Amino acid sequence: MANFLHSWLSNDIAIDLGTSNTLFFVRGKGIIVNEPSVVAVHQDPYKKDRIVAVGREAKEMLGRTPHNISAIRPIQKGVIADFDATVAMLKHFLTRVQGKMNLMKPSAIIGVPVGITEVEKRAVRESAESASAGEVFLIEEPMAAAIGAGMPITEPSGNMIVDIGGGTTEVAVISLGGIVYSHSIRIGGDTMDKAIINHIKKHYSLLIGERTAEEIKKKLGSAMFDDNEETMIVRGRDVMAGVPRNVEIKSREVVEALQVPVASIVEAVRMSLERTPPELASDIVDQGIMLSGGGALLRNIDALVQRETGVPVHLAADPISGTVLGAGKVLEEIDRLRQVLRA
Repeated sequence: MANFLHSWLSNDIAIDLGTSNTLFFVRGKGIIVNEPSVVAVHQDPYKKDRIVAVGREAKEMLGRTPHNISAIRPIQKGVIADFDATVAMLKHFLTRVQGKMNLMKPSAIIGVPVGITEVEKRAVRESAESASAGEVFLIEEPMAAAIGAGMPITEPSGNMIVDIGGGTTEVAVISLGGIVYSHSIRIGGDTMDKAIINHIKKHYSLLIGERTAEEIKKKLGSAMFDDNEETMIVRGRDVMAGVPRNVEIKSREVVEALQVPVASIVEAVRMSLERTPPELASDIVDQGIMLSGGGALLRNIDALVQRETGVPVHLAADPISGTVLGAGKVLEEIDRLRQVLRA
């Protein structure tokens, strides 16, 4: 550990290996990569280079590929589902960050879900090492998100962070640089997208893809009903006739579709408050709950959590980048924040 992160010959990095997006933070430079966690792969096992596209270019291919190419998400529910595709994705982004001629392997801090198993931890380390990273350290995502949101995590007071990602929602209570209590559920932005897909299929007999569902969520989605009634024309494939068809969707319908996953997130927060030690719970009531992650951008979710818990709720300044910014801050303040790393 003595020389960790102190080489002038390599660009040490922090990585948020998320279900929806992968972000790279380079020490001294900030966020260099922010791309969808998608890889397009050629199906021919004998093809020398099976990777067709990575990141944003690959996401554009979702639902549009020919039979011999598959666009996949190698990270599912916050953990590695396809090891080879994850290595290929990391290699692609590392080459962009480091350049092809850089011979020094960068040390890396990678965010992982708080409830991750030892097997899953090993998969994260090995994927980064296979992609030419050097020494690899892990940090729990809610801890990184709390640091990225500017919470005083090293002080002897209770800090609650709710990190709503693409595959998971993680609630953590932090004090003195450690996680006192945590709760993780495998519900996040992707679950919301699937709920919208199922709603439209059930009520309109129309099939839509992930990208369309995500667009609907961003434009019409809300955690609770309000007076902001909007509509959107949605195009999909008719289940019965098999031909393209348009329907008009109202925001009220989307709120209804999202009720189950949103209720699960609120319940996770409420249960975490109930199980927090009394002294720390009183701190949280005074300081409030911090929301981070892409799912925190769902309209009115902060208002709903506040209404259901009676505790003030704040939205992080940069919810999407919070985890990688926090891990990046550890890179730059390693002497002060070394304790939050997991070997």
